[in-house]
Amino acid sequence: MIITTGEAEAAHLVERAQVLAKETGCLYIPRGGQSIKRLAAKTGDQDILVILEGHVRLGGPGRETLEFHPSMGFVRLKRVLRGEPDLMLQAAQMEEGDTVIDCTAGLGTDALVFSIKAGVNGSVTALESSYPLYVLLKEGLATYTSHLAQSDEAMRRIKVLHSAHLQYLQGLPDNSADIVYFDPMFRDPVTESASINPLRHYANPDPLDERSVREAVRVARKTVVMKEKRGSREFARLGFEVQERGHSKITYGVISNE
Repeated sequence: MIITTGEAEAAHLVERAQVLAKETGCLYIPRGGQSIKRLAAKTGDQDILVILEGHVRLGGPGRETLEFHPSMGFVRLKRVLRGEPDLMLQAAQMEEGDTVIDCTAGLGTDALVFSIKAGVNGSVTALESSYPLYVLLKEGLATYTSHLAQSDEAMRRIKVLHSAHLQYLQGLPDNSADIVYFDPMFRDPVTESASINPLRHYANPDPLDERSVREAVRVARKTVVMKEKRGSREFARLGFEVQERGHSKITYGVISNE
């Protein structure tokens, strides 16, 4: 995977790109006025992360660009700050100070909501098995500025790891987290929206399996939560009790250890 900057190679952006490349084991390539297509052809790598002023983008020749943005996570975060309910937090029975393992981080939308609820006394670990998404998320959470201090602080508190969730959970002691959360790619997508298509290109498409759920139940002190399309057979297959709150096309299944 290549890390570079935009065509305006400001010194601080070059430094950011070089540091991120070193931290993640990626290859830093100076932009040097070259197009993304030319960089890909020159290196033989189709995954290119571009560091820009206030932005970080992932893409490649012939692919839609995926840009880090908290998206609906930011909207939900503001609702939580106002004291309004959030269905995911309710399903997880989450309280301030809880520790959360988000096993399928994606762009960190749910991890951000967990982090604002956890506060400074809790913690959120976000796992992402897709290497390009991991690098995008790591840089995005570390540098994105939302102009809301609580949101930016919550993003910075999230610990991002490149790991398959089964392997990570197997290495944890019993009852070592409060909540374990899964948001796998839906078996039956709600929509093929413009916003989800770029993510689907990079995201791990594998269904959640029983071994991961068993490990999650062993690790979680309070709840294991899975997000899926309302009516999905995945809930019954994996042993989750469906939460019927709300009217959204998506809902949450819960396995409670309390």
